[in-house]
Amino acid sequence: MTQARSLASDLVLAARLADAAWAAIRVHFRQLDGVDDKSGAGDTAFDPVTEADRAAEAAMRALVAAERPGDGVTGEEFPETGSLSGYRWYFDPIDGTRAFVAGLPVWTTLIALVDPDGVPVIGVIDQPVVGERYLGWPGGARLDTASGSQPIHVSGCTDLRLATIATTDPFIFTPPEQGAWNHLRSTARITRYGLDAYGYARVAAGTIDLVAESGLKSWDVAALIPIVRGAGGLATDWRGNPPKLGGQIVCTSSQAVLDQALLALKRAAD
Repeated sequence: MTQARSLASDLVLAARLADAAWAAIRVHFRQLDGVDDKSGAGDTAFDPVTEADRAAEAAMRALVAAERPGDGVTGEEFPETGSLSGYRWYFDPIDGTRAFVAGLPVWTTLIALVDPDGVPVIGVIDQPVVGERYLGWPGGARLDTASGSQPIHVSGCTDLRLATIATTDPFIFTPPEQGAWNHLRSTARITRYGLDAYGYARVAAGTIDLVAESGLKSWDVAALIPIVRGAGGLATDWRGNPPKLGGQIVCTSSQAVLDQALLALKRAAD
């Protein structure tokens, strides 16, 4: 029996989707039998995918089919399904598969619900190994742990020179993007790498002040926006416009940090 649609019921379902993903992933973390390469012909970079990726997405898709049969699904591992309701779920079962393969607990499961206008309205960044689940919606964000739930908010840092910033891998930037990033890195107080979507979760929780990345897919981006915005932060493209579901994105703790960052990022904007 499906639930009536409401923000509250969709948030409950989003949490159940994260539980289903972790149940499928748990048996594979640090116990992988093999890693496949899904890079296409002509690609030089190894693009890993594991049975855990596929099992987790399949589990989430099955739950949506049972609970929200009219909703569409877009995920990294399987073909897109149509939407009768206008709503669409976006899944990245393991964002940071390289970290997962390396046995590092900085990968996350990303879940988003996008409304009929194409606006992400619910986001989940789940890191079950460390027991942290970040959820965001219009007007709010929270962190769920074994100790309970608590509201989260961005730091409010207003000076890039005092900021902690992050990107997953600066070597995947184009030369102009690397130039823009190097400007941010040389200005900020602390720079960290290799966090994938976990970096955006920590923007929302107030310990990182900026994340900038490019070359993203829809399932990489959709979950981040409601969480950062729900926590009082900003999410835009590299021109300062509303972010697209993919491509370049920057998330910050304040308008002031965003304005300072855009001085460099706009020069390399798509």
